[in-house]
Formats: sequence, structure tokens, C-alpha cells
Amino acid sequence: MKHALFAGSFDPPTWGHLDIIERASKLFEKVSVGVAVNTTKSGALLPHSDRLDLLQELCAANPSVSIVPIPGLVVDFVKSEKVDVLIRSLRSSADIERETVMATANRQMAGVETLLLLSDPRYAHISSTLVREIAHFGGALEGFVPPQVARKIFEVKTQG
Repeated sequence: MKHALFAGSFDPPTWGHLDIIERASKLFEKVSVGVAVNTTKSGALLPHSDRLDLLQELCAANPSVSIVPIPGLVVDFVKSEKVDVLIRSLRSSADIERETVMATANRQMAGVETLLLLSDPRYAHISSTLVREIAHFGGALEGFVPPQVARKIFEVKTQG
């Protein structure tokens, strides 16, 4: 059985993320969506537990997809869970250099290959960074994230 991992911080989950998850689930028997804590990003929009819960809800109808926390290095998860391939997405040529570096490092550390999926053109302009910026200034999130994600962002913003 081929086991793929699509890892990211998913802060917040976007339509682009969901598209990659759905497409990966058609290529692999098992897809783990690993919600990592990204130490290079400050000021998370959503708590880690909310991102896990939202992705669980959004992917519940797909039996080949599981949502898992990744508390440390992705390569440690790859080794412990016997992941066959990493899934990453490319939105534009600007992503190629960063993803190539990561793919090479992951192959060196864990012997795992990376499959790069091109973003659907409908979602190629969407990034979690863009969504965080729009949310920060109170902009409309329709078209960028599913409604339940937009509601959770609004809820978290009004509480904090």
C-alpha cells in the first residue's frame, strides 16, 4: 500500500490545500495530512488544535485521508509511519526553489521522495499568508477558504 504525506502548517486550511488533498487521495491508497507546527512562522492565525479539527471536518467524507499532528520534523514522522512519498504543491515558479531544497533534504534525511503537484489555476493565487493578511484587516475570505474556516477565523479574532 502506498502511503503519502501532505504536510504543512495549514494556517489556515485553504481551498488550494483541499484540492491537493483530494487529488492526492486519487493517486495513493492512504494520504496522511500532517499538521505541523512551523517554527519559522510567527503569530499563528489559528491554534494548532483548531487546524486539526477543521481539516478533520473538511476531509471526513474521504476514507483514505487521515489528519495527524506532526509535533517535530516531518522526516521523523516519515520514518515512524512508513510514508512512501511526500506530497507538496507548486503554485508558481517562485515555489520551485524552496520545494527543491526541501525535497532534497527530506530524501537525504529519510530516503523519501517528494511528488510535486501543480496547483489548480483556480487556487494558484491563494496562500495561507495571503489569507492571514486579509483576515488581519477584516477582509472577506470567501473564495479563499471554506465557510467553516472563515467562521473559525472570525471566532478566534473576536475572542482574542
